[in-house]
Amino acid sequence: MRNIEEVIQTVGRVIVGKEEVIRQILMTMLAGGHILLEDVPGTGKTTLALALTRTLGLNGRRIQFTPDVMPSDIVGYSIYDRESGAFSYHPGILAGTNLLLGDEINRTSSKTQSALLEAMEEGQVTVDGASYPLPDPFIVIATQNPLGSAGTHPLPQAQVDRFMVRLSIGYPDREAQMTLLRDRLRENPLEAVRPVLSLEEFLQLQASVRNVTIRDEVLEYIADLAVASRENEQLDAGISPRGTLFLTRMAKACAFMDGRDYVVGTDVVTVWHPVCDHRVQLSRRARLEGSTQQSVLNQVLSGVRTPDERL
Repeated sequence: MRNIEEVIQTVGRVIVGKEEVIRQILMTMLAGGHILLEDVPGTGKTTLALALTRTLGLNGRRIQFTPDVMPSDIVGYSIYDRESGAFSYHPGILAGTNLLLGDEINRTSSKTQSALLEAMEEGQVTVDGASYPLPDPFIVIATQNPLGSAGTHPLPQAQVDRFMVRLSIGYPDREAQMTLLRDRLRENPLEAVRPVLSLEEFLQLQASVRNVTIRDEVLEYIADLAVASRENEQLDAGISPRGTLFLTRMAKACAFMDGRDYVVGTDVVTVWHPVCDHRVQLSRRARLEGSTQQSVLNQVLSGVRTPDERL
């Protein structure tokens, strides 16, 4: 666990005052999931992704999504070679990429969004009937600006559901803002970031997370939470089956980062909102009454007995 704490501390020197967000993103990466960052511009999303890439020894790339970005820019394309009489494949930006930062995913076309989200789901790209595997790991950190809708293409709920978590970095507090201003007067802390882990060590940590034990009592707790969300009258759509799988994987990553090789009920509670808030849809009545996804899911959480309460 020393290496994980060193990663958090290293990235924390670049993104000041956001250790909890860094921990949640690292937890998601260890669980093999993708991250949706919903934030206003200038909060450090790009810097955070670059710092993680360098610290974890990953090959990272960044793409600024605009309306003219094509699916072929993402997955690649084939060109006919007259000399050989065959089509040759030209890879897109995903080829050889371990960590992709996709800035403002809601500003590109639906076709381009679908091309990326399909690759996220399947771990491969398909061009002209031929499949090309993506490297392991392959993780996407996609961002979108919640303010202003002009020129945007909101992600459909089915596509949002493919992100393991939705997080927000948020503005720094006053003390962190002062630290940031002082640090930037001397140098850019990002330039001092050095690898803490190698790619092989990161893959070993992911394997360790997969091997974390989760008892049937905890699985029953997750299943009951999902059913309770689907039966809640304030929600038109509850937690999907994919959401329960992601909740399980994140709970295992949470346990691992806390130094345990088994999951307890508090691990599920810890990751409940990052994993589930963006998966549920409020009913019209709930919206009129001023309810939020978070408030309704708090009710769901309080209404289901934890594994400890069932003993």
